[in-house]
Amino acid sequence: MTTCRRKSLLKVILLGDSFVGKTSLMNQYVKKQFSNQYKITVGADFLAKDIMIDDRVVTMQIWDTAGQERYKSLHAGYYRAADCCILVYDVTNPKSFESLDMWREEFLIRADPHDPESFPFVLLGNKIDAETNRAVSSRQAQNWCKYKNDMLYYEVSAKEAINVEEGFQAIARNALQRDSHDEHNFPVQIYLDEDQASRKGNRCNC
Repeated sequence: MTTCRRKSLLKVILLGDSFVGKTSLMNQYVKKQFSNQYKITVGADFLAKDIMIDDRVVTMQIWDTAGQERYKSLHAGYYRAADCCILVYDVTNPKSFESLDMWREEFLIRADPHDPESFPFVLLGNKIDAETNRAVSSRQAQNWCKYKNDMLYYEVSAKEAINVEEGFQAIARNALQRDSHDEHNFPVQIYLDEDQASRKGNRCNC
């Protein structure tokens, strides 16, 4: 008997001001790479990564969107069918923290999820490697999250790879708990005998 693991596809949107480190976080999580050279994201870009959540193979399709105002009108198409959203700010830049309400509201309007109150968000406070320049306290961020339906919050460093894995894993688990993820499941194939497996070419898209 050959059994395929359950598969899911999660579309993850990264949102936040320019220079907060969205691209760096995505590259650190997917490629385990960090570059000090800043490159502006034009429109949007994405990377994909397969992870294991319990007995499920989850393909995370992570969309990195431009933080500049002139690209906001392009975001609507990227938001559609999103399963979760990661909001990012820079702990050394208070303006990026103040923008979080705008980014969250922008996403909910454009993505129009069927149940916005329970839609899974996570907040990442990036650049904690520059602690001496911190301008937004952990308490400020925690209080903000408390009034946003107890949003998950992680302080991270794309540069030092601190809590990056944990933040992305948390949003994946949170998204998979929602009923809406079922429509993204790939079918499970179970072959009961060798003849049946042979007829199907004995392939398993695991």
